[in-house]
Amino acid sequence: MIANVALPRIMKVGGGAINEVGALVDELGAARPLIVTDAFMLTTGHVDRIIKAIEHDGHTAAVFSGVVPDPTTDSLKEGIEAARRHDADLIIGLGGGSAIDTAKALGILSRQGGQMRDFKAPRNNNGPAVPVVAIPTTAGSGSEATQFSIISDSETHEKMLCAGISFLPVAAVIDYELTLTMPARLTADTGIDALTHAIEAYVSRKANPFSDGFALSAIRTIGTNLRRVYTDGSNADAREAMMLASTQAGIAFSNSSVALVHGMSRPIGALFHVAHGLANAMLFPSVTEFSISGAENRYADCARALGIVSPSVSDQYAAGALVAELHALNRDLEVPTPEGFGIDRASWEEKIPLMAEQALSSGSPGNNPLVPDAEQIQGIYKDIFA
Repeated sequence: MIANVALPRIMKVGGGAINEVGALVDELGAARPLIVTDAFMLTTGHVDRIIKAIEHDGHTAAVFSGVVPDPTTDSLKEGIEAARRHDADLIIGLGGGSAIDTAKALGILSRQGGQMRDFKAPRNNNGPAVPVVAIPTTAGSGSEATQFSIISDSETHEKMLCAGISFLPVAAVIDYELTLTMPARLTADTGIDALTHAIEAYVSRKANPFSDGFALSAIRTIGTNLRRVYTDGSNADAREAMMLASTQAGIAFSNSSVALVHGMSRPIGALFHVAHGLANAMLFPSVTEFSISGAENRYADCARALGIVSPSVSDQYAAGALVAELHALNRDLEVPTPEGFGIDRASWEEKIPLMAEQALSSGSPGNNPLVPDAEQIQGIYKDIFA
């Protein structure tokens, strides 16, 4: 099998890397960058630092701060106008996955026009887009290194997977210092998101030797550091390790794929407003248990990489230990069930058929080691509620 590998052209990695943004704009030959972020980021000082660095080199920056959690097609409208009004030749996405996904969407829409639903999977998008620089402030989405953007359709409430080289950032700035103030809940949810990316990339039917190396490295690092950084958010070494692991996991799944967990989590996020990483965490143990028979040896490799079993144990034992560890991780990181999150049982059960339909239509379940049908997906939704 030939792996089709794509990465950002430039990646600046390390504490203080945000101070290189001005020089990066120069390096990319841009002059009118638009910074895409949310209202909270305006209060942190990061936006001011970036603007100062850009203007120091004689360029003109503008800011769009209308990013919302789990961005929607409606939330993009003002951003498209901002990009066109500024005549932006570069878009800088600053924030978590929502900000970077918004930046990617604005890049393609402000260049090609049309509606976001025109670009959803299974379409592979390789047309023109305004280049994007991604600056993550959370350690989880990996969006700074991926060929994907997730946008919810405001009319249908479908959480759309949009894929292709058009969505790949031209550059990424990976500065762990931007994550030092993340609260514990966000640290947990984004950390499990990164672990889900890494494990799904490794067990995916599209896995390849290139993605495998990044996936296993990310799994090892997350296994060592996620509980540490959840307990002590000021642990700079653990923060740095998690930031790197998040990017490695992003590279892995961008060049392999995600699978059933992600296919099933997107409808939960869209219909019940559950953060993406948290929705993944709710599903992760049960989906893994369902899937093991399709790739027992690969799941066993993941357990060994996490450091929860010795190299000498059987694949069957190691894979079972992985499921137990995912349950334990959810307990230790206080991940709620859908019921514990506050979702009404009747509303959940009513929407299960729609969630299963949307999960299957995303295409991600088809990459799973064991490909489910609609009835099996509905069964998992029922099982995880409480």
